[in-house]
Amino acid sequence: MLKTINIFNKRAKFDYEIIETFTAGIVLAGTEIKSIRLGKANITESFCEFSNNELFAINTYIEEYTFGNQFNHKARSERKLLLKKKELKGLLKSVQAKGLTIVPLKLFTNEKGLAKLQIGLCKGKKTYDKRESLKEQDTKRDLDRIKKAF
Repeated sequence: MLKTINIFNKRAKFDYEIIETFTAGIVLAGTEIKSIRLGKANITESFCEFSNNELFAINTYIEEYTFGNQFNHKARSERKLLLKKKELKGLLKSVQAKGLTIVPLKLFTNEKGLAKLQIGLCKGKKTYDKRESLKEQDTKRDLDRIKKAF
């Protein structure tokens, strides 16, 4: 492969406190993987949901492949995530019992060229937590400017 693709969900780290991360395979059609390799995907508004003890990524946007014909895929559709049964059971328990959310954090291709989705078990932040994280970002940015000046 010429390059690896990394598509991040920057909004997730701002809106959620990430407790645990998992790497899941994702079931894609032929034109979907071609669009991902071109970098035409977006996961900022997506979330994960259980259906019949299977995990699906909902509202993940993968742009239609420009050279596709009648076999082209839908831009927003449910995509099945591939995890081990033990991991799925643990995620299902924590989502049901503790009220946590599963959010996609990063869509990437590995060294073999396969698309993977890094998902996080997350807890929603309150508004005061969000303001605190903004303050930390500002102070870090100011410190970096001062270091660069000297």
